[in-house]
Amino acid sequence: MWEGIKISLRALRINKTRSILTTLCIIIGIVMVTLMNAVSNGMDAEFDKSMAMMGQNVVYVEKQPWGGGPNYEWWKYRNRREMKLSYVDQIRQSSELASAVSAAAARGTTLRYEDKSSEGVFMAGVTARYFDTAGLDIESGRVFTEEEVRRGVKVVILGATLAETFFEQENPLGEHIRMGGQRFRVIGVLKKQGKFLGLSDMDRRAIVPIMAYGQVFGLRSGIQIAVKFSDKLSVEEGEYEIEGIMRRIRQLEATEENDFAINKPEAFKAQLESFKTGLYLVGGALTFLSLIIGGIGVMNIMFVSVRERTKEIGIRQAVGAKRWEILSQFLIEAIVMCLLGGLVGLALSYPISILLNQIFVASIDISVVFGAFILCSLVGLIFGFIPAYKAAHADPIESLRYE
Repeated sequence: MWEGIKISLRALRINKTRSILTTLCIIIGIVMVTLMNAVSNGMDAEFDKSMAMMGQNVVYVEKQPWGGGPNYEWWKYRNRREMKLSYVDQIRQSSELASAVSAAAARGTTLRYEDKSSEGVFMAGVTARYFDTAGLDIESGRVFTEEEVRRGVKVVILGATLAETFFEQENPLGEHIRMGGQRFRVIGVLKKQGKFLGLSDMDRRAIVPIMAYGQVFGLRSGIQIAVKFSDKLSVEEGEYEIEGIMRRIRQLEATEENDFAINKPEAFKAQLESFKTGLYLVGGALTFLSLIIGGIGVMNIMFVSVRERTKEIGIRQAVGAKRWEILSQFLIEAIVMCLLGGLVGLALSYPISILLNQIFVASIDISVVFGAFILCSLVGLIFGFIPAYKAAHADPIESLRYE
């Protein structure tokens, strides 16, 4: 085998350009399958972290269900009644299982501090228990009081990224920023959270009392109510309890459908799996196509190699080489060619995955490396067999006469 590997490497070294062009599709296929797996692994690793950003054991009562896609019946939900701020107290008083209830309304806006500005900031108006339901921690400063929320005092808590953008090394507490034409005093800074599913920066947010938010942007629509439960076992039972309470608040008859939605973070899991399925279908099809084309190229080059070395095959047979030895020599050459293509593909995949991780999420697993080597070996074995078989069964007399 070692002799076969040396012969293979020598043949590849002699025909460098031909070898590179032959393995190009193998390289592309390995890059694609590696990056596809890296993205999938990165999304799985990021999912639990991102779900924690939405709070643990929490359900959300809203006008519309989360979702989208071709089966999303948006026309069915758009005329529903909006959520009301008064529902928070009604749910809190009626629920036996809820440990905290809060409301929030949000939109994108622009923040300014002196000559600095930040556009597309996620601004949320919230009630006092929002920090319990959302699982947010304060790095410095404090949260709102019930009195500040009720009176609509213009105070704000900034995300870590915004605090760094506006104040750099300065202490932001007590400073004033402007949003929606109003001045808000900074009373706290949130602990750094990172990106949600590797996409949106959760530290580019500003949180204000919901009544202050209403004074600037209004509260006619877009209110979301969050209900937190003490543990996972309480969530499913609590979901039914909240549904009953909301039906009573909305005064719905027994025969009427819900005109509200109860959403759970687990809904993102289904969307994630759907995205991953699509990723695997498209990526898998393109990878398969690349490897098939690459395998055909390897087979073609191996036929050329067999024809060029016909006399060498005849000499080896004449001095006693067995058919399986010639077969294995050419099979090893095909496998080595594919493995070298796989190595180049893996070498390219690593820096690309690092770059991709800056934009989205990607994490290469060591199992992918072994999988890539096995895949390349199979391609070389399958597509190199027919040329190797032809070489092993060549007539020694005809081979020696070949010019």
